[in-house]
Amino acid sequence: MGSNPAARIVPANSRLISFAVILTSAACATVPGSQPAAPPQTGEAVLAAMHDRYDGKWFKTLTFQQATTVTKPDGTRTVTTWYEAVRAPRLLRIDVGEPSAGNGMLYMPDSVIVVRGGKVVRALANGNPFLPFVVGVYTQPLATTLAQLQPWKFDLTKVSSGMFEGHPVYIVGADPGNETIPQFWVDRDKLVLDRMIVPLSPTAMYDIRLLNYLKLGESWVATRIVMMQDGKEVQTEDYTDAKVDQPLSADLFDPASWTTARHWRSASGAN
Repeated sequence: MGSNPAARIVPANSRLISFAVILTSAACATVPGSQPAAPPQTGEAVLAAMHDRYDGKWFKTLTFQQATTVTKPDGTRTVTTWYEAVRAPRLLRIDVGEPSAGNGMLYMPDSVIVVRGGKVVRALANGNPFLPFVVGVYTQPLATTLAQLQPWKFDLTKVSSGMFEGHPVYIVGADPGNETIPQFWVDRDKLVLDRMIVPLSPTAMYDIRLLNYLKLGESWVATRIVMMQDGKEVQTEDYTDAKVDQPLSADLFDPASWTTARHWRSASGAN
């Protein structure tokens, strides 16, 4: 659930994010004879609808294994395994490779802490844009989500309609057909994030697509993430063994306890 490209551990020049984390929910059936609700006119209204649909129902924790494929400019690819854990409403732990090696990142909506060999090596004031969408909007006050999204400069006064993978979406932040500025696309029925276009570096816009949703409890998790730049895939993330609302060690998200906290993977029987 992954977001700051500068904080990546591997490879050093890929400057991408992980997320790793991903979402969402079951559509509510229309009551026979009821009038359909008016479509939201602002981005804030879209986010409010997302919050209201799943308030009190969304997962509190999420864990999964991730195969991360990075495609370099010359077309060569590298694949690494990451292990990720989300705690609502704002924490994402990523272990790059085996957790026992102590390499990874702790993401928040506004910052990231990088760990190598179990030690903190740097902290950056660049957060993960996924977290407010895939867990925060459903589990925290709307005002908090709005504040977390401000740095990404979405124009919440603009809402249009479109299609994504054959189903209707709300497009927030841009006029129809303009994919050059920050925007996010929300499934109109499920009210979950389908697509996001954001600048993950000062000079590059990334087109990020959330695919293959899996229903887990009252939530959904996208099990494939595709990140594109200039129309080309630069990173894909494929998730397996996703579980929600599993008990997690209280210090799993404490950088000072990175290698001593009981890890969810070992707790599930892995070495």
